[in-house]
Amino acid sequence: MKKAALMMKDAEPMRLAQITDFHLKADSAVRARAGFPLRQLEAVVDAVNRQRPELVLVTGDISQDETAASYRLAEQALSRLDAPWYWLPGNHDQPALMEECRELYDELDLGRWRVLQLDTHVSGQPHGELGEKALGELATRLAADDRPTLLAMHHPPLPVGSAWLDEIGLADGEAFWRVVAPHRQVKAVFFGHVHQAFHGVQVLVDREVSAYGCPSTVDPFLPGSSTFALDEAARPGYRLIELSEGELETWIKRIDP
Repeated sequence: MKKAALMMKDAEPMRLAQITDFHLKADSAVRARAGFPLRQLEAVVDAVNRQRPELVLVTGDISQDETAASYRLAEQALSRLDAPWYWLPGNHDQPALMEECRELYDELDLGRWRVLQLDTHVSGQPHGELGEKALGELATRLAADDRPTLLAMHHPPLPVGSAWLDEIGLADGEAFWRVVAPHRQVKAVFFGHVHQAFHGVQVLVDREVSAYGCPSTVDPFLPGSSTFALDEAARPGYRLIELSEGELETWIKRIDP
């Protein structure tokens, strides 16, 4: 397990940002369905910097063509961030190539808080899965530390209301929530994959846990669609997360590409 410790101010709220789903290709000038991936990623990076977060979570689908060159482009763009950033793989990614470009971390120690980064990538498949081993490790990690905790992953662990996306979400989502259920320190789950703003609630025996999706930097998906469709009215965006004493607030920001 790789753990990163960050120096955070104990008495003040912490601001995090989430950016996701760049779908870069080796050709930096290539166009996606809706806009130019690299250009829009760079615009989101600039917008995030203006918000002055202390940490940036990058929740997968960095690449579209799974090339080393696409990860180098991402690393160059993300290096413009004024805050430390950490990425995890999505279904379009090649984790080994990501690791060659920049390390993958399992845990981010923020002092009063921590973030556990979960790898839901399944090689060659669009859906996600943690698997029995990773779920067991998650249970152990949660039992060992009762600090307020955020979970970050690529695939949504609950339905998002779009039939085609729900078919390729986290396949072992029910098992995931069984692991989370005894651990009241888990405050929220943040994920990518859905290319849209989303807030859902998982009802557990003694509480509810929020799960949040984030807009992509490119190709926004139409919420509530039964089949694949773009949301032609949506703009690229990112999510801000503000952490205080055991509580959080989160909201979406958009940019003009």
